[in-house]
Amino acid sequence: MSSCFNGGAGWPEPVVRVQAVSDTCGETIPERYVKLPLDRPSATTLQPAVSHGGGSLNIPVVDMSMPDSDETVRAVDAACREWGFFQAVNHGVSPELLRRARSSWRGFFRQPAEVRERYANSPATYEGYGSRLGTTKGGHLDWGDYYFLHLLPPSIKSHDKWPSLPSTLREATEEYGEEVVKLCRRVSKVLSKGLGLDGGRLQAAFGGEGGEGACMRVNFYPRCPQPELTLGVAAHSDPGGMTMLLVDDHVRGLQVKKDGQWITVDPVPDAFIVNVGDQIQVLSNAAYKSVEHRVTVSAAEERLSLAFFYNPRSDVPVAPMAELVAPGRPALYPEMTFDEYRAHIRQRGLSGKAHLQSLQNANSSVAS
Repeated sequence: MSSCFNGGAGWPEPVVRVQAVSDTCGETIPERYVKLPLDRPSATTLQPAVSHGGGSLNIPVVDMSMPDSDETVRAVDAACREWGFFQAVNHGVSPELLRRARSSWRGFFRQPAEVRERYANSPATYEGYGSRLGTTKGGHLDWGDYYFLHLLPPSIKSHDKWPSLPSTLREATEEYGEEVVKLCRRVSKVLSKGLGLDGGRLQAAFGGEGGEGACMRVNFYPRCPQPELTLGVAAHSDPGGMTMLLVDDHVRGLQVKKDGQWITVDPVPDAFIVNVGDQIQVLSNAAYKSVEHRVTVSAAEERLSLAFFYNPRSDVPVAPMAELVAPGRPALYPEMTFDEYRAHIRQRGLSGKAHLQSLQNANSSVAS
């Protein structure tokens, strides 16, 4: 099969690009991509969910044009407590830049395989062109390829590790990253205020302005002949602080778990889908919860999304903020750096919220 390489340097077996699988597998996907029956998207979860009132159930939409207003703080706070997700509109990032970023990255995934393979990644940092998460040999695989890159801190950002083709990509990605970091900082202040804290408290816990981390994963989900058997990304919560997701402008796929039901998100054009990550759940002492989500794929169309991760600096100790701990509300999680936390994810891969729950359980055992 074309576009198969043995990455060495940590991968337990040869890596096969899902684009290549999609082009050659005919009407049946390989067994490695078939999820266990309980993990497969059913016919019902592929449809828009219906609320008790009979209308379509969707994650909240929040107008971010006045981020300092009490109304915005209340709306974001309610969304993060009830859903862990919201769609940000009027967020200040120009629609033209969103289109340019999407178009540039579509252009990369349409390059010949030999061009894409110049940037093949390893599990040491995951930076570059990849097709799997986790180093367990023989496990189930997701139906998607990706490109992972660093933006903050500046010391680890390297344009040489970004694709040079198409020619618009590096400039568009740099501008996009700068604008989305600004948006993340604005949202961070809103979250802090929602928790009853000073507006800069969360950002300080991340390492302060300029000290935080930021990275991006561009996801590409090729057409799949059996979408009912697999997933583009398995169910998980995001291990970092906050995610700004720019979804495909014409193909739905993101599903969020709410009250045990998988809800297909109906995206608002040019909105960012914002979600709480595990680190903010820890810092808020579970006032804001990271929520499981997953990605379905399509038999008819390919899909692309840009997931921007705003994280604590990798070596900063992260624990429930002291202001949110009280005698009747003990700290639910032990102190741990983000580097220590994500090392587990990079080794084991995505597994719902198992890692965060294991930390809470371990902390409860110590406390008792």
